[in-house]
Amino acid sequence: MRLKNAFFTITLLFFHYFFVSAQSSTLVNIQTVDPTIRIEIVYATDKNFTGTVIYKSCQCFVLEPVAQALRAVQKELAKQGLGLKIWDGYRPLSAQWKLWEICPDTRYVSDPRKGGRHTRGTAVDVTLITLKTGKELRMPTGFDDFTEKAWSNYPGAPPEALKNRQILHNAMKKHGFTPLETEWWHFDYKNWQECPVLDVQI
Repeated sequence: MRLKNAFFTITLLFFHYFFVSAQSSTLVNIQTVDPTIRIEIVYATDKNFTGTVIYKSCQCFVLEPVAQALRAVQKELAKQGLGLKIWDGYRPLSAQWKLWEICPDTRYVSDPRKGGRHTRGTAVDVTLITLKTGKELRMPTGFDDFTEKAWSNYPGAPPEALKNRQILHNAMKKHGFTPLETEWWHFDYKNWQECPVLDVQI
């Protein structure tokens, strides 16, 4: 009987491990999880620092747990009449190479030889909007600003911008995200280093 129970327990653990692993490595379209999150994928246009189109798709994909965490952030921000706008999410490894060739600076672009952050489906670039109008709130800089003004702890921005940055950071950190030191808009989900690098074309 003990042997039978042990076998049953091991079987349950086996299926639980592989089910959870498969679920946590599945890319999902964030708007299928929360359609109220605004999407504006900058690298699907030529209006980015490269001046070229990097992605073919204008949709945002992230891992399932990341999507659920973003949904929780959105729900919390909505109480203040605010919401998220996502500028970037999952990035195929091939796209990471394109960015690296243009800007081989690890302060702003991850070295694709080491995998990267966006390439795991665990990183997002986001800002705040007013839900009623969709208008972006004032922040210290725009997206992809490569100056110290864009750093997450930069103190010299106008008070309104500092306040909005803090609102964003507080909400994201509460739900498992960590801001990148050199980009106020970039957030990594917890344990991102443990997730595999993906090269799924989107």
